[in-house]
Amino acid sequence: MDADKKRIWIRGQYVEVTDEVYRAYMQGDRKMRYFENDLKTERFVLGREGQVVQIIPSREDSLDRLVDENAQQFSDEQESVESVVLHKLEVDRLHTALSLLTPEERALIQALFFEEKTERQYADELGVYRNAVHVRKMKVLKKLKLLLEG
Repeated sequence: MDADKKRIWIRGQYVEVTDEVYRAYMQGDRKMRYFENDLKTERFVLGREGQVVQIIPSREDSLDRLVDENAQQFSDEQESVESVVLHKLEVDRLHTALSLLTPEERALIQALFFEEKTERQYADELGVYRNAVHVRKMKVLKKLKLLLEG
């Protein structure tokens, strides 16, 4: 074999090829190494005294690396637009249903659910038995349920 002839390693043996084939093969080989290694590896730029001056990050990240670095790229914490809109619609329907209640019924709902008073505390304010407040509350909740379903 001549010294100026080009050879490439294929299936366990060297094959003699032309310069054009050799260049094309080496270009393809270099491209494969670029995609398989170079993109995935960090590089370090060293200073005159051997210290790291700059870190050039890899151009490709894996999910494992992102998780390892606690990168929250794919956060599930944000509410979706759909759930925000649905929640707003439900709140609007509730306000509409509450506006259809009598003033006494709204006062009961306000005291028990918004002011977080107990049935006993509200009963003491009205001067009635706690059981009477409970019965009224159950009637009002049933009425609200019907208004919201309808």
